[in-house]
Amino acid sequence: MELSKLGKVNNKRKSKRVGRGRGTGKGGHTVGKGTKGQKARRGSKFKLGFEGGQSPLYKKLPQIGGFRNPVGKEVGIVDLDTLSTLKNETEVTPELLVKEGILKKIPAGGVKILSNGELTKKLTLKGFKYSEKAKLKIEKSGSKINV
Repeated sequence: MELSKLGKVNNKRKSKRVGRGRGTGKGGHTVGKGTKGQKARRGSKFKLGFEGGQSPLYKKLPQIGGFRNPVGKEVGIVDLDTLSTLKNETEVTPELLVKEGILKKIPAGGVKILSNGELTKKLTLKGFKYSEKAKLKIEKSGSKINV
């Protein structure tokens, strides 16, 4: 291989000129734009998401049900009633709840305990988030909250 025998480096192909006669490859009747319609006309440029006068998808989304926040984190929820099913004097962690089958998995946002029902057992709770009412009910039942 010699430098003098190298080919041209410029690999940009010239764009095909359409509408310049039948012998040019794209020169016939519709010139690659299909048949009739708004997009076949001269000067047809549309905004992204344009649907021919129909309400575009991005305007329908709020009515359809919005969207899921990609940044938001899911939080697992456990009620005090559910914790009452565990044995007395147990150290409860999110991992234990998964092991017992109360939760399927530990979500990215953690597990929050809500105040539905009453806590009848004395438990030691570790690694949870709490609602204010739940915190009061837990302390009232004699259970301990470890951070």
